[in-house]
Amino acid sequence: MSDTNEKMISVQGAVFPLEKLLNMAKTAMQQAYVPYSNFPVGSALITKNGNVYSGCNVENASYGLTCCAERVAIFKAVTEGNRDIKALAVIGNTELPCSPCGACRQVMYEFNPDMEVYIANKDGDYVKTYAGELLPAQFDSRMLNQESE
Repeated sequence: MSDTNEKMISVQGAVFPLEKLLNMAKTAMQQAYVPYSNFPVGSALITKNGNVYSGCNVENASYGLTCCAERVAIFKAVTEGNRDIKALAVIGNTELPCSPCGACRQVMYEFNPDMEVYIANKDGDYVKTYAGELLPAQFDSRMLNQESE
């Protein structure tokens, strides 16, 4: 699954170990609040300027109020003034790589369609993709600015 040549993420002329990002996501997964699904997910991202944020899924008895790990990490970055996301890792306690839901894919696309996305399983095996590839028919903010004909 994982490409052995793909071990570092380039940010501002430096490199960040992909393994560290995956480990941060795995650590975040241990903090997941999942009393209803028992499906913990963790995520970690790195911004283009090298800041790192992690998140876990947080469930609620009112299921619509649940927030996924990917969005928690992204929202943490945004609240700290960091919107230029370079890469995001997501990991689940699963045999297959844990793919983001549609809502997370839309949020990832919003902040960077070229965002590297590393989808991992419980063993750290991953698949690399991009936010734009995960959501090919995305809702784009340019649609909001179209004038009616």
